[in-house]
Amino acid sequence: QVRLVESGGGLVQAGGSLRLSCAASGRTFSNYAMGWFRQPPGKEREFVAAITRNGDTTYYHDSVEGRFTISRDNARNTVYLQMNSLQPADTAVYYCAASFRYHLPGKGPYDFDDWGQGTQVTVSS
Repeated sequence: QVRLVESGGGLVQAGGSLRLSCAASGRTFSNYAMGWFRQPPGKEREFVAAITRNGDTTYYHDSVEGRFTISRDNARNTVYLQMNSLQPADTAVYYCAASFRYHLPGKGPYDFDDWGQGTQVTVSS
């Protein structure tokens, strides 16, 4: 099991930016594909973005394509989510997730094995 700790959440005005970080420990980070999910208030957890073990492939939910960028630094055991042009609809708890089983996990939570505790992102209008 890999331990994941998110940081970087906060309150931002619409149109602003935030960068989330997720630090991993306990296992070899480069053995895991990584993803970001979010859970808006009163809604189910939804896929945001994912990146393969070596970072050669990234993919996104349609609603964030072109605004969010996922990246990773295997030397620092960290995955990032750069969020630009934030909108109130982006308000959610954001979770980092790790997949040991899949180099290219699907967009469902069941393809991911380990989860962080989440960080709150609030976008005001």
